[in-house]
Amino acid sequence: MRFNLLRIVRTVPKAVGARCYSTNNFKTVTHCIFDMDGLLLDTEQVYKKMITQLCAQYGHTYTNELMMKILGGTEQRLSEILCKELNLPVTPTEFRDQLLVLGDKMLAGTPLLDGAEKLIRHLHKTKVPFALATSSSERSVKTKVAAHKELFQLFHHMVMGSSDKEVKFGKPHPDIFLVAANRFPDKPEPSKCLVFEDSPHGVTAGIKAGMQVVMVPDPHTDKRLTKHATVVLPTLAKFQPEWFGLPAY
Repeated sequence: MRFNLLRIVRTVPKAVGARCYSTNNFKTVTHCIFDMDGLLLDTEQVYKKMITQLCAQYGHTYTNELMMKILGGTEQRLSEILCKELNLPVTPTEFRDQLLVLGDKMLAGTPLLDGAEKLIRHLHKTKVPFALATSSSERSVKTKVAAHKELFQLFHHMVMGSSDKEVKFGKPHPDIFLVAANRFPDKPEPSKCLVFEDSPHGVTAGIKAGMQVVMVPDPHTDKRLTKHATVVLPTLAKFQPEWFGLPAY
């Protein structure tokens, strides 16, 4: 397939829906904001194992339907949903604490996903400001990035939704992305920020914040849940910065 920088027509794999895009539909941005789990780090399957293990302790099955309900949410929010849906004999706070303890062991050494390091280093090299906006807590983030500390130090700042007091409501509410944008020194307008997400809730949050959103969904995500994204890609490796007026590789 040949690419024309003035117009790009691209077919997305069937797993995430066949869609065509033109660069004419994209607006120039100056700042980038990244989600982390399932986008930069391959943590979603680890989380699935952790939550499956906890649910099994109480005699319940962690289904794909439940997973889609909590994907992208804060640790407290996902605990609230699971405790209510499964009528668990523990409080959401107790469930969250159990999840954090498991995470201390199981989330260490999580590998980077395809295209993540290349994009981050490119943005840093070309002096494009970028930040992290994750629903995880500071405790979880420290565990996950320990094996990639130097790379994550390149982010201008990190907003951790589960422990940041300024983030009043988690995704799909826009709070976390608006807070992240406001913490850049030049406080860019939301329209000048490009969000990178993997979850439908995260995409909704970015759109509500007034930002464009590049979505890299799990291949099993229902394509109907990807339609509100600005563009859908199979991996970050397929992203071309110049689509949004950023320096090309």
